[in-house]
Amino acid sequence: MSVYREVLTQYWGYSEFRPLQEEIIESVSSGKDTLALMPTGGGKSITFQVPAMAKEGICLVITPLIALMKDQVENLKAKNIKALAIHSGLSKYEIDHALDNCIFGDFKFLYLSPERLSTDLFKARVVQMNVNLIAIDEAHCISQWGYDFRPSYMKIIELRELLPDVPMLALTATATPGVATDIMDKLGFTEPHLLKKSFERENLIYVVRHTEDKHRELLKIAGRIDGSGIVYVRNRKKTREIAALLNKEGISADYYHAGLRFEDRTKKQEDWQQDRTRVVVSTNAFGMGIDKSGVRFVVHLDLPDSPEAYFQEAGRAGRDEQKAWAILLYSPADEKSVERRISVNFPGLDVVREVYTGLFNYLQIPVGIGKGQSFDFILGEFLSMYKFNALVATSALAILSREGYFEITEEINNPSRVYFIVGRDELYRFQVKNKQFDGFIKLLLRSYTGLFSQYVPIDEHILSRRSGLSRDNVYKYLVSLAGSHIIRYIPKKKNPVVNLLEERLDDKNVYLSSKQYIFRKDKYISRISEMLIYVKSETKCRSQFLLTYFGEKDAPRCGKCDVCLSKNEKSLNQKKFDAIKGKIKELLAGQPTEVLKLVRAVNFDEKEVIFVLESLLENGSIERLESMELVWKQKGRLF
Repeated sequence: MSVYREVLTQYWGYSEFRPLQEEIIESVSSGKDTLALMPTGGGKSITFQVPAMAKEGICLVITPLIALMKDQVENLKAKNIKALAIHSGLSKYEIDHALDNCIFGDFKFLYLSPERLSTDLFKARVVQMNVNLIAIDEAHCISQWGYDFRPSYMKIIELRELLPDVPMLALTATATPGVATDIMDKLGFTEPHLLKKSFERENLIYVVRHTEDKHRELLKIAGRIDGSGIVYVRNRKKTREIAALLNKEGISADYYHAGLRFEDRTKKQEDWQQDRTRVVVSTNAFGMGIDKSGVRFVVHLDLPDSPEAYFQEAGRAGRDEQKAWAILLYSPADEKSVERRISVNFPGLDVVREVYTGLFNYLQIPVGIGKGQSFDFILGEFLSMYKFNALVATSALAILSREGYFEITEEINNPSRVYFIVGRDELYRFQVKNKQFDGFIKLLLRSYTGLFSQYVPIDEHILSRRSGLSRDNVYKYLVSLAGSHIIRYIPKKKNPVVNLLEERLDDKNVYLSSKQYIFRKDKYISRISEMLIYVKSETKCRSQFLLTYFGEKDAPRCGKCDVCLSKNEKSLNQKKFDAIKGKIKELLAGQPTEVLKLVRAVNFDEKEVIFVLESLLENGSIERLESMELVWKQKGRLF
């Protein structure tokens, strides 16, 4: 048995790796920079956790998702593996202490958010660590061609100078061939090295249902398919409405969105994972890091923004490799809503500047300062204070984030933490001189371990119950001990955090690249147009469509989706086929054209045009560029 299998068995209880996992592990263990493309639920974390455990030293894991980061750290601790996380919700004292632990405390994993990489404190400490591997999760975030670009990911390459001999493992579940190439380039791979598991999910059946009554169709689906499910919708109000509809019909359901209190979201998620609730109706806030194996259906009531988003969300069904369904409900009104969505997602640059000014006024930051600082951010309070439309303001904040001015984290649930900054002898002398604190200090030491070596999460409610003190008095004791320099006390908080990457600029100096704005808007339109083609197509296998989008050009038909089962591919007589083909060739010979624009420009029945387009794509007469536009191809040359 190899050392990697021994580690896998010892800590994870598995005797065999999943397909591609061992190949990735051997690649990075030999020192090769590696990009691994694995579909959602493919076991990506094993590919860096196992080789890191098999070597001396610590593994750096870079991820933008704080909740997922904290979950993985807790999972590793449960296996008696020493791991910690650094993110924007921690104080500078905690970060300083954590970095010291990584140097001197034989920790195996340090999870950190990408904006931490550029801090002077991290740069000074990381070179003192014995780093054996750098793992970059959600690696598509580094590419402006990707659907979720984050400027802070561009800082990762700076680790090359600090840790020149440490291999990098980049991981993602959603990358087109162009994005994959861009990831390797932006991370400075010594040579391109891509390991890819097919995105094909043989047990997952893709279905599109055209219907004017989505609610009725959803009830049919939930009634016919046993097991738990997820229903995705686009706004928070609909999550409540659809959950109420399902419950009224006797289908156990709950709703979930990012605007709920952390405790409520946790309870709803746990109820669903423990099968106390059968169906969760959610915005796209639900699903990251959730690995429930028995999900039998995922239904989208609204059109996703991109094939990447759809593939990831649909892929949460059937992780146990048993039959499951990914169903997208479509009505003609969805196309009009897409046009509205484009205008909301890309408000005018003047509106974006107004939101920039509003944000810095809300944070009370004067012009010329703020770089490197972090602030709590309550979106609802911000919107109410400045009367911004919620969707428009959220889109404007996303544009400003992509420009590199700041990043906004998800809501962080950080419990209160305590750390004794004095030794036991000094603490004893303090207790003797300050009898009023003696009982409370003893209660702290009885209730929690490790208080002298690290920041330990505490619960004021538990301390209140055990001591008979009110929560206010517990809080006063903790604050007083902190004021006496006996402990460091960090009260809990749950708000999202704004990390400022640049100082505040005067309004007239806020630069917004119109070129980048247009680029991102065009890419968005291209992706959502692909989704429109996906739902309208009646001739191309659903699985084959998605696999082709992700670069698997010779993907087979699945034989199980609604298109494959219908067996009624529309055949056109040769005369009409040639007429449509001629018009397509004429339009594409002039310039590359986005799919939806092309379909609308050809003056034939839309379904017939799509059928001919797919035929021409399959036989190589036309080609899809990385920009997702189509061009006419002849004898291997573009013209």
